[in-house]
Amino acid sequence: MKIKPALFAALIAGVAFGTAQAQTKWDMPTPYPDSNFHTKNVIQFASDIKAASGGKLEIVVHSNASLIKHPEIKRAVQTGQVNIGQILISVLANENPIFAFDSNPFLAPNYPAAKKLLQVARPAIEKRLDAQGIKVLMAVPWPPQGIYTKKPLNAIADLKGVKFRTYSPVTSEFAKLLGAIPTTVQVPEIPQAFLTGLVDAMITSGATGVDTQAWDYLKYYTDAEAFLPFNFVIVNKAAFAKLDAALQKQVVSIAAKAEEQGWATSAAENEGYKKTMASKGITVQKPNAKLAAELNAVGKTMAQDWMKKTGPDAQVILNAL
Repeated sequence: MKIKPALFAALIAGVAFGTAQAQTKWDMPTPYPDSNFHTKNVIQFASDIKAASGGKLEIVVHSNASLIKHPEIKRAVQTGQVNIGQILISVLANENPIFAFDSNPFLAPNYPAAKKLLQVARPAIEKRLDAQGIKVLMAVPWPPQGIYTKKPLNAIADLKGVKFRTYSPVTSEFAKLLGAIPTTVQVPEIPQAFLTGLVDAMITSGATGVDTQAWDYLKYYTDAEAFLPFNFVIVNKAAFAKLDAALQKQVVSIAAKAEEQGWATSAAENEGYKKTMASKGITVQKPNAKLAAELNAVGKTMAQDWMKKTGPDAQVILNAL
């Protein structure tokens, strides 16, 4: 039977429409540059999902806050402006103090302790996000946080009145307790903030130090190993529910593997970041006994304040550690 041209065109259009209907594309904002291990991890996650689903789900990663600025990512996922995103969970601490579970200095300052902390805190975090229409896919820690300065750091008094770059409500409180002046600066703006004198010190990981080439604007890194903040990958629940059951299962499974890989990479690369900074001229040092004692006292104060603000959930978490 000969198919008329008009009918043939309609059939082709129908096939194309059906294919388009079967494919889903999600934009995924992340605050960090392509060189950062968190960004590399979610890019691999997106690639694995596209391959496993045969292209049914494509996640397009927008790095370095190029699509949405960090403080707005959670809201964008919640409202469906984007369907998936990566955030530092502690940026939500003003919304609810439970989200600062990972940022109490010296409460869980190494990878085994941080893993236990996440296990006990995760149900409370997921419960609150679930009520807001958000599903958690994975949580990966940054390396332990250290303090970057232009001058040697021997005691908390050295930070009195210093303009201190912070990235969350908790790190702002930390700066205040050190006697410093907190100034919120997002990762892409860090070098400019230092070079223009907006800030003169900061607390962050070796990963961010390398990503932002800290050797261009400061001289000292005090490896305080204060805490390991977590990045969470979150997805809009309604968008996730629209995926078929098999695809949902694939996404969850691949996310679990990406979380495991993220943990391994964070731990493996931690020492490398410090070696890189040292090779570029930064003095990498451990806190002396006086500074260590002072920092630990600040940590205890913050943990107590956090427990008072958070309530029973905080007590459950602290009791489990």
